[in-house]
Amino acid sequence: MRGITIAFMIMVNNSGEGAWREMHHAAWNGLTATDLVFPTFLFVVGVSIVFSTDARLRRGDTARSLAWHTARRAGILLVLGVVVNGFPYFHLEHLRFYGVLQRIAVCYLIVALLYLRDRRAWTKVVLLACLLVGYWVLVRWVPVPGAGEPGRDVPFLDKNQNIVAWVDRQLMPGHLYEDRPAHDARDPEGLLSDLPATGTALLGLLAGLWLKSEGSKRRKTLGLAAGSAMCLGLGYLWSIWFPLNKKMWTSSYVLVAAGWSLLALALAYWAMEQRGWGQKGASRALAWPWLVFGSNAIVAYMISEMLDGAQAMIHVNDGGRASTPLRYLFQHVFLRIPDPGWRSLAYVLMYTAICFLPVWALYRRKIFVKV
Repeated sequence: MRGITIAFMIMVNNSGEGAWREMHHAAWNGLTATDLVFPTFLFVVGVSIVFSTDARLRRGDTARSLAWHTARRAGILLVLGVVVNGFPYFHLEHLRFYGVLQRIAVCYLIVALLYLRDRRAWTKVVLLACLLVGYWVLVRWVPVPGAGEPGRDVPFLDKNQNIVAWVDRQLMPGHLYEDRPAHDARDPEGLLSDLPATGTALLGLLAGLWLKSEGSKRRKTLGLAAGSAMCLGLGYLWSIWFPLNKKMWTSSYVLVAAGWSLLALALAYWAMEQRGWGQKGASRALAWPWLVFGSNAIVAYMISEMLDGAQAMIHVNDGGRASTPLRYLFQHVFLRIPDPGWRSLAYVLMYTAICFLPVWALYRRKIFVKV
Protein backbone atom coordinates (compact mmCIF):
# COMPACT_ATOMS: atom_id res chain seq x y z
CA MET A 1 0.00 0.00 0.00
CA ARG A 2 2.87 2.40 0.77
CA GLY A 3 4.41 1.60 -2.62
CA ILE A 4 1.18 2.34 -4.49
CA THR A 5 0.82 5.59 -2.56
CA ILE A 6 4.35 6.83 -3.26
CA ALA A 7 4.06 5.95 -6.96
CA PHE A 8 0.80 7.89 -7.25
CA MET A 9 2.37 10.77 -5.28
CA ILE A 10 5.18 10.99 -7.86
CA MET A 11 2.63 10.95 -10.68
CA VAL A 12 0.37 13.70 -9.39
CA ASN A 13 3.29 15.91 -8.35
CA ASN A 14 4.54 15.93 -11.95
CA SER A 15 1.34 15.71 -13.99
CA GLY A 16 1.36 19.24 -15.45
CA GLU A 17 -1.44 21.55 -16.52
CA GLY A 18 -3.11 19.35 -19.11
CA ALA A 19 -3.79 16.46 -16.73
CA TRP A 20 -7.26 15.25 -15.85
CA ARG A 21 -9.04 16.88 -12.92
CA GLU A 22 -8.41 13.96 -10.56
CA MET A 23 -4.65 14.39 -11.12
CA HIS A 24 -4.79 17.90 -9.63
CA HIS A 25 -5.50 19.11 -6.11
CA ALA A 26 -8.83 20.82 -5.50
CA ALA A 27 -8.34 24.58 -5.83
CA TRP A 28 -9.68 25.14 -2.29
CA ASN A 29 -12.71 23.39 -0.78
CA GLY A 30 -13.49 19.98 -2.25
CA LEU A 31 -11.71 16.71 -2.88
CA THR A 32 -9.99 14.91 -5.74
CA ALA A 33 -8.07 11.63 -5.85
CA THR A 34 -4.85 13.65 -5.65
CA ASP A 35 -5.94 15.12 -2.31
CA LEU A 36 -5.97 11.60 -0.84
CA VAL A 37 -2.32 10.80 -1.60
CA PHE A 38 -0.47 12.64 1.17
CA PRO A 39 -2.90 11.70 3.97
CA THR A 40 -2.74 8.06 2.87
CA PHE A 41 1.05 8.11 3.17
CA LEU A 42 0.75 9.73 6.61
CA PHE A 43 -1.88 7.14 7.56
CA VAL A 44 0.55 4.35 6.58
CA VAL A 45 3.21 5.99 8.77
CA GLY A 46 0.82 5.54 11.70
CA VAL A 47 0.20 1.89 10.82
CA SER A 48 3.94 1.26 10.52
CA ILE A 49 4.67 2.75 13.95
CA VAL A 50 2.82 -0.14 15.62
CA PHE A 51 4.70 -2.88 13.78
CA SER A 52 8.16 -1.30 13.88
CA THR A 53 7.96 -0.30 17.56
CA ASP A 54 6.71 -3.71 18.69
CA ALA A 55 9.39 -5.48 16.62
CA ARG A 56 12.21 -3.40 18.13
CA LEU A 57 10.90 -3.91 21.65
CA ARG A 58 10.83 -7.66 21.07
CA ARG A 59 14.45 -7.49 19.96
CA GLY A 60 15.38 -5.99 23.31
CA ASP A 61 15.47 -2.23 22.62
CA THR A 62 14.41 -0.09 25.56
CA ALA A 63 11.72 2.57 25.41
CA ARG A 64 14.40 5.19 26.12
CA SER A 65 16.58 4.09 23.20
CA LEU A 66 13.55 3.99 20.92
CA ALA A 67 12.59 7.51 21.99
CA TRP A 68 16.04 8.77 21.01
CA HIS A 69 15.82 6.85 17.73
CA THR A 70 12.43 8.43 17.02
CA ALA A 71 13.71 11.95 17.74
CA ARG A 72 16.79 11.42 15.56
CA ARG A 73 14.69 10.03 12.72
CA ALA A 74 12.29 12.97 12.89
CA GLY A 75 15.23 15.38 12.84
CA ILE A 76 16.70 13.72 9.75
CA LEU A 77 13.33 13.91 7.98
CA LEU A 78 13.11 17.62 8.79
CA VAL A 79 16.54 18.24 7.32
CA LEU A 80 15.79 16.16 4.23
CA GLY A 81 12.60 18.14 3.74
CA VAL A 82 14.49 21.43 3.72
CA VAL A 83 17.05 19.95 1.31
CA VAL A 84 14.26 18.90 -1.07
CA ASN A 85 12.71 22.38 -0.88
CA GLY A 86 15.96 24.20 -1.57
CA PHE A 87 17.59 21.93 -4.16
CA PRO A 88 19.54 22.78 -6.25
CA TYR A 89 20.15 26.48 -5.54
CA PHE A 90 19.16 26.97 -1.86
CA HIS A 91 18.10 30.62 -1.97
CA LEU A 92 18.07 31.24 1.78
CA GLU A 93 16.05 34.45 1.61
CA HIS A 94 13.01 32.51 0.40
CA LEU A 95 13.84 28.94 1.46
CA ARG A 96 10.69 27.08 2.49
CA PHE A 97 10.95 25.38 5.89
CA TYR A 98 7.54 23.71 5.89
CA GLY A 99 6.91 20.75 3.60
CA VAL A 100 5.78 17.16 3.10
CA LEU A 101 8.70 15.47 4.85
CA GLN A 102 8.59 18.06 7.62
CA ARG A 103 4.92 17.27 8.29
CA ILE A 104 5.67 13.56 8.29
CA ALA A 105 8.50 14.20 10.77
CA VAL A 106 6.30 16.17 13.18
CA CYS A 107 3.38 13.72 13.08
CA TYR A 108 5.67 10.70 13.31
CA LEU A 109 7.51 12.17 16.31
CA ILE A 110 4.32 12.93 18.24
CA VAL A 111 2.48 9.67 17.49
CA ALA A 112 5.51 7.38 17.92
CA LEU A 113 6.42 8.92 21.29
CA LEU A 114 2.80 8.66 22.42
CA TYR A 115 2.72 5.00 21.43
CA LEU A 116 5.92 4.33 23.32
CA ARG A 117 4.38 5.94 26.40
CA ASP A 118 0.94 4.34 26.19
CA ARG A 119 -0.22 1.52 23.90
CA ARG A 120 -3.93 1.64 24.79
CA ALA A 121 -6.28 2.35 21.89
CA TRP A 122 -8.89 4.34 23.82
CA THR A 123 -6.43 7.06 24.81
CA LYS A 124 -5.61 7.59 21.12
CA VAL A 125 -9.33 7.86 20.30
CA VAL A 126 -9.74 10.54 22.98
CA LEU A 127 -6.72 12.45 21.69
CA LEU A 128 -7.98 12.16 18.13
CA ALA A 129 -11.36 13.62 19.12
CA CYS A 130 -9.66 16.48 20.99
CA LEU A 131 -7.44 17.31 18.02
CA LEU A 132 -10.24 17.30 15.45
CA VAL A 133 -12.82 19.14 17.55
CA GLY A 134 -10.20 21.53 18.92
CA TYR A 135 -9.00 22.42 15.41
CA TRP A 136 -12.59 23.04 14.32
CA VAL A 137 -13.11 25.40 17.25
CA LEU A 138 -9.81 27.15 16.52
CA VAL A 139 -10.55 27.73 12.84
CA ARG A 140 -14.25 28.49 13.27
CA TRP A 141 -14.38 30.77 16.29
CA VAL A 142 -10.96 32.26 17.03
CA PRO A 143 -10.87 35.79 15.51
CA VAL A 144 -8.26 36.43 12.83
CA PRO A 145 -6.18 39.48 13.85
CA GLY A 146 -6.92 42.35 11.51
CA ALA A 147 -9.86 40.56 9.89
CA GLY A 148 -12.33 39.52 12.61
CA GLU A 149 -14.39 36.45 13.42
CA PRO A 150 -14.78 33.77 10.72
CA GLY A 151 -18.34 33.48 9.46
CA ARG A 152 -19.21 36.99 10.67
CA ASP A 153 -16.54 39.51 9.71
CA VAL A 154 -14.76 37.35 7.16
CA PRO A 155 -16.01 34.30 5.22
CA PHE A 156 -15.44 31.00 7.00
CA LEU A 157 -12.42 29.22 5.48
CA ASP A 158 -11.45 32.30 3.50
CA LYS A 159 -8.30 31.49 1.51
CA ASN A 160 -6.24 34.31 2.98
CA GLN A 161 -7.99 35.50 6.13
CA ASN A 162 -7.92 32.45 8.37
CA ILE A 163 -6.06 31.81 11.61
CA VAL A 164 -3.87 29.08 10.08
CA ALA A 165 -2.50 31.30 7.32
CA TRP A 166 -2.17 34.25 9.72
CA VAL A 167 0.03 32.27 12.12
CA ASP A 168 2.25 31.07 9.26
CA ARG A 169 2.66 34.62 7.96
CA GLN A 170 3.82 35.75 11.39
CA LEU A 171 6.26 32.85 11.82
CA MET A 172 7.63 32.39 8.30
CA PRO A 173 7.22 35.60 6.27
CA GLY A 174 8.77 35.14 2.85
CA HIS A 175 9.23 31.40 3.35
CA LEU A 176 5.80 29.97 2.51
CA TYR A 177 4.76 27.70 -0.36
CA GLU A 178 2.26 30.17 -1.77
CA ASP A 179 4.46 33.21 -1.16
CA ARG A 180 2.19 35.93 -2.46
CA PRO A 181 2.09 39.48 -1.09
CA ALA A 182 2.31 39.46 2.71
CA HIS A 183 -1.46 39.50 3.37
CA ASP A 184 -2.14 36.63 0.90
CA ALA A 185 0.72 34.22 1.64
CA ARG A 186 -0.10 30.75 2.99
CA ASP A 187 1.29 27.22 3.16
CA PRO A 188 -0.56 23.88 2.82
CA GLU A 189 1.81 22.26 5.36
CA GLY A 190 1.75 25.07 7.90
CA LEU A 191 2.15 24.88 11.66
CA LEU A 192 -1.41 24.79 13.03
CA SER A 193 -2.61 22.26 10.45
CA ASP A 194 -0.06 19.82 11.89
CA LEU A 195 -2.67 19.31 14.64
CA PRO A 196 -5.31 17.59 12.49
CA ALA A 197 -2.55 15.94 10.42
CA THR A 198 -1.43 14.26 13.64
CA GLY A 199 -4.98 12.92 13.78
CA THR A 200 -4.42 11.28 10.38
CA ALA A 201 -1.37 9.45 11.74
CA LEU A 202 -3.32 8.50 14.87
CA LEU A 203 -6.02 6.89 12.74
CA GLY A 204 -3.30 4.88 11.03
CA LEU A 205 -1.96 3.88 14.43
CA LEU A 206 -5.42 2.67 15.45
CA ALA A 207 -5.61 0.62 12.24
CA GLY A 208 -2.22 -0.87 13.08
CA LEU A 209 -3.41 -1.79 16.56
CA TRP A 210 -6.44 -3.49 15.03
CA LEU A 211 -4.25 -5.50 12.67
CA LYS A 212 -2.03 -6.56 15.59
CA SER A 213 -4.98 -7.66 17.70
CA GLU A 214 -6.19 -11.22 18.14
CA GLY A 215 -8.69 -12.52 15.64
CA SER A 216 -9.09 -14.06 12.22
CA LYS A 217 -8.00 -12.37 9.02
CA ARG A 218 -11.61 -12.18 7.92
CA ARG A 219 -12.55 -10.37 11.14
CA LYS A 220 -9.71 -7.89 10.64
CA THR A 221 -10.74 -7.20 7.05
CA LEU A 222 -14.34 -6.59 8.12
CA GLY A 223 -13.14 -4.35 10.96
CA LEU A 224 -11.11 -2.20 8.57
CA ALA A 225 -14.11 -1.95 6.24
CA ALA A 226 -16.38 -0.97 9.13
CA GLY A 227 -13.87 1.67 10.23
CA SER A 228 -13.81 2.99 6.66
CA ALA A 229 -17.60 3.31 6.55
CA MET A 230 -17.65 5.06 9.93
CA CYS A 231 -14.95 7.59 8.99
CA LEU A 232 -16.51 8.31 5.59
CA GLY A 233 -19.97 8.77 7.09
CA LEU A 234 -18.81 11.07 9.89
CA GLY A 235 -16.44 12.98 7.62
CA TYR A 236 -18.92 13.72 4.87
CA LEU A 237 -21.56 14.66 7.45
CA TRP A 238 -19.16 17.04 9.22
CA SER A 239 -18.17 18.57 5.87
CA ILE A 240 -21.61 20.23 5.74
CA TRP A 241 -20.37 22.59 8.48
CA PHE A 242 -16.60 22.20 8.13
CA PRO A 243 -15.84 21.73 4.41
CA LEU A 244 -13.32 19.26 3.05
CA ASN A 245 -10.10 21.21 2.48
CA LYS A 246 -6.70 19.61 1.96
CA LYS A 247 -4.72 22.88 2.13
CA MET A 248 -6.08 23.58 5.61
CA TRP A 249 -6.31 19.85 6.50
CA THR A 250 -9.78 20.33 7.95
CA SER A 251 -11.13 17.83 10.48
CA SER A 252 -13.76 16.55 8.05
CA TYR A 253 -10.98 16.01 5.51
CA VAL A 254 -9.03 13.97 8.07
CA LEU A 255 -11.96 11.59 8.52
CA VAL A 256 -12.86 11.29 4.83
CA ALA A 257 -9.25 10.76 3.74
CA ALA A 258 -8.75 8.18 6.50
CA GLY A 259 -11.97 6.47 5.42
CA TRP A 260 -10.63 5.99 1.90
CA SER A 261 -7.23 4.92 3.29
CA LEU A 262 -8.94 2.33 5.49
CA LEU A 263 -10.88 1.04 2.51
CA ALA A 264 -7.67 0.72 0.47
CA LEU A 265 -5.97 -1.04 3.39
CA ALA A 266 -8.93 -3.40 3.79
CA LEU A 267 -8.76 -4.31 0.09
CA ALA A 268 -4.99 -4.78 0.21
CA TYR A 269 -5.21 -6.88 3.38
CA TRP A 270 -8.00 -9.00 1.92
CA ALA A 271 -6.07 -9.55 -1.33
CA MET A 272 -2.63 -10.21 0.19
CA GLU A 273 -3.45 -11.89 3.49
CA GLN A 274 -6.75 -13.64 2.84
CA ARG A 275 -6.55 -14.47 -0.85
CA GLY A 276 -2.77 -14.93 -1.02
CA TRP A 277 -2.22 -12.52 -3.91
CA GLY A 278 1.40 -11.54 -4.48
CA GLN A 279 2.73 -14.98 -3.56
CA LYS A 280 3.15 -16.50 -7.00
CA GLY A 281 2.28 -16.20 -10.66
CA ALA A 282 0.67 -13.13 -12.17
CA SER A 283 -0.40 -11.69 -8.82
CA ARG A 284 3.22 -11.71 -7.64
CA ALA A 285 4.27 -9.78 -10.75
CA LEU A 286 1.53 -7.24 -10.08
CA ALA A 287 2.60 -6.77 -6.46
CA TRP A 288 6.32 -6.56 -7.17
CA PRO A 289 6.69 -2.90 -8.29
CA TRP A 290 4.70 -1.64 -5.30
CA LEU A 291 6.84 -3.73 -2.95
CA VAL A 292 9.97 -2.18 -4.51
CA PHE A 293 8.63 1.37 -4.23
CA GLY A 294 7.35 0.82 -0.69
CA SER A 295 10.64 -0.64 0.55
CA ASN A 296 12.47 2.66 -0.08
CA ALA A 297 9.58 5.11 -0.14
CA ILE A 298 11.45 8.15 1.22
CA VAL A 299 14.29 7.59 -1.27
CA ALA A 300 11.77 7.36 -4.12
CA TYR A 301 10.10 10.58 -2.99
CA MET A 302 13.39 12.49 -2.71
CA ILE A 303 14.52 11.30 -6.15
CA SER A 304 11.22 12.41 -7.66
CA GLU A 305 11.42 15.84 -6.04
CA MET A 306 15.08 16.47 -6.91
CA LEU A 307 15.10 14.96 -10.41
CA ASP A 308 13.50 17.96 -12.08
CA GLY A 309 15.96 20.39 -10.51
CA ALA A 310 18.93 18.18 -11.32
CA GLN A 311 18.04 17.71 -14.99
CA ALA A 312 17.31 21.45 -15.34
CA MET A 313 21.05 22.07 -14.87
CA ILE A 314 21.77 19.96 -17.99
CA HIS A 315 21.41 21.92 -21.23
CA VAL A 316 20.69 20.32 -24.60
CA ASN A 317 20.46 21.92 -28.01
CA ASP A 318 16.93 21.99 -29.42
CA GLY A 319 17.08 23.58 -32.86
CA GLY A 320 19.42 26.31 -31.73
CA ARG A 321 17.61 26.89 -28.43
CA ALA A 322 18.74 25.74 -25.01
CA SER A 323 16.49 23.10 -23.45
CA THR A 324 16.62 20.45 -20.74
CA PRO A 325 16.45 16.67 -21.24
CA LEU A 326 12.90 16.27 -19.93
CA ARG A 327 11.67 19.35 -21.77
CA TYR A 328 13.25 18.04 -24.98
CA LEU A 329 11.53 14.68 -24.54
CA PHE A 330 8.20 16.36 -23.89
CA GLN A 331 8.47 18.60 -26.96
CA HIS A 332 9.57 15.89 -29.37
CA VAL A 333 7.81 12.78 -28.04
CA PHE A 334 4.85 13.49 -25.78
CA LEU A 335 3.49 16.49 -27.66
CA ARG A 336 2.71 14.08 -30.48
CA ILE A 337 -0.12 12.72 -28.32
CA PRO A 338 -3.12 14.94 -29.20
CA ASP A 339 -5.23 14.53 -26.07
CA PRO A 340 -3.73 16.57 -23.17
CA GLY A 341 -4.96 14.15 -20.52
CA TRP A 342 -3.41 11.08 -22.13
CA ARG A 343 -0.29 13.12 -22.95
CA SER A 344 0.13 14.05 -19.30
CA LEU A 345 -0.47 10.45 -18.19
CA ALA A 346 2.17 9.12 -20.62
CA TYR A 347 4.68 11.70 -19.39
CA VAL A 348 4.17 11.02 -15.68
CA LEU A 349 4.36 7.27 -16.24
CA MET A 350 7.74 7.83 -17.88
CA TYR A 351 8.81 10.12 -15.03
CA THR A 352 7.71 7.57 -12.42
CA ALA A 353 9.58 4.80 -14.27
CA ILE A 354 12.77 6.89 -14.17
CA CYS A 355 12.35 7.30 -10.40
CA PHE A 356 11.72 3.57 -10.09
CA LEU A 357 15.06 2.53 -11.59
CA PRO A 358 17.41 3.64 -8.76
CA VAL A 359 14.97 2.31 -6.17
CA TRP A 360 14.92 -1.02 -8.01
CA ALA A 361 18.73 -1.06 -8.03
CA LEU A 362 18.73 -0.61 -4.25
CA TYR A 363 16.10 -3.33 -3.84
CA ARG A 364 18.09 -5.83 -5.93
CA ARG A 365 21.11 -5.25 -3.69
CA LYS A 366 18.92 -5.56 -0.59
CA ILE A 367 19.76 -1.97 0.41
CA PHE A 368 16.94 -0.39 2.40
CA VAL A 369 17.71 3.18 3.37
CA LYS A 370 16.62 3.96 6.92
CA VAL A 371 16.60 7.40 8.47
